[in-house]
Amino acid sequence: MRIGDLAKATGTTPRALRHYEAAGLISSLRADNGYREYDGRAVVRVRNIRYLLDAGLTLADVQCFTSCLDGDMPASRPSPQGLRIARERLEIIDARIAAQTEARDRLAGLLAAAR
Repeated sequence: MRIGDLAKATGTTPRALRHYEAAGLISSLRADNGYREYDGRAVVRVRNIRYLLDAGLTLADVQCFTSCLDGDMPASRPSPQGLRIARERLEIIDARIAAQTEARDRLAGLLAAAR
């Protein structure tokens, strides 16, 4: 299947697929005309990549899951390494939320004082 077909089947964009390929998460063969050709297994792999990214993981985090991207990730029990990565990412997200909340509160205070 070509890149547009894979994008449509997975609800992503060709640009995102090229990005995943550059990161080594998916692969393709080149047809004689230079077009990327993906096999049918790429659909599951891309859906799993999107599942992990939508959960808040980064592409670098997802690279740690390459050995299980071809299975049914939502139905599988996470590995100890997967749980560790998710906990670390959650700590980072929580710290960013706290920092943004502090900045918001400071700005709201400045605006209230300016009235």
